[in-house]
Amino acid sequence: MDAGALTFIIAILIVGVLIFLTILLTGRRGHHFNIDYYQSHFLAIENKLRKENPATYSIVIVEADKLLDRAMNEAGFPGKTMGEHLKKAGNHFSELNSIWHAHKLRNAIAHEPGFEVTFQQSRNALDTYKQALKDLGAI
Repeated sequence: MDAGALTFIIAILIVGVLIFLTILLTGRRGHHFNIDYYQSHFLAIENKLRKENPATYSIVIVEADKLLDRAMNEAGFPGKTMGEHLKKAGNHFSELNSIWHAHKLRNAIAHEPGFEVTFQQSRNALDTYKQALKDLGAI
């Protein structure tokens, strides 16, 4: 075997290894969600929000946060909690700061007795969760 052929084979092996590493490191982006599941669940959450019923304001935030957490688990984000997932999210989301804000609202609802959110806060949080699910490719 001459030097040219050996160089060609080595180059092909190097390219193959680089492609393999690229696929391995970006594996989350290749995940295929059950889009119908996420779309129908998110629509059901959105339909629960009623301006005339303040009790729905908190419920939709908690449910949307849970749905995004499920999608992040399914996509392979490391961590056990939503906060841990978000710390590892890097540049996967177009509005990471907004997701953090919505998640902090969820935590306040869950952990601070008497915490109240407004309709607008709830609507904004839903918009944020929707965009995050779109960024992941779940809806």
